Amino acid sequence: MPRVKGGTVTHRRRKRILKLAKGYRGPKHTNFKVAKDQVMKSGLYAFRDRRNRKGDFRKIWIARINAAARLNDMSYSQLMHGLKVANVDMNRKMLADLAVNDAAAFTTLVETAKKALA
Repeated sequence: MPRVKGGTVTHRRRKRILKLAKGYRGPKHTNFKVAKDQVMKSGLYAFRDRRNRKGDFRKIWIARINAAARLNDMSYSQLMHGLKVANVDMNRKMLADLAVNDAAAFTTLVETAKKALA
């Protein structure tokens, strides 16, 4: 019985992994054994961080809203509470966008929140 050589299937599988490992440093892009582990780990990082990205954006939006609110003599928590009391239903993404691009509209929202709290 002849020995089993690394046939086309094995070659194709290894080639696919090494293609995914393109750009990695050191033996991680040339050595199949090492590349396989790194490609697997990279996939796990990508999966995890797709979910973490949502939280990262939320943190950025909150920081922007807080900065703009403090320019209008109000804290972030007071502003959000005031908007809730005033039945202004606006998400943080939109508030952050207003804070950065339309300061006048944001100031109007802050005034609405102050009136609702008073």
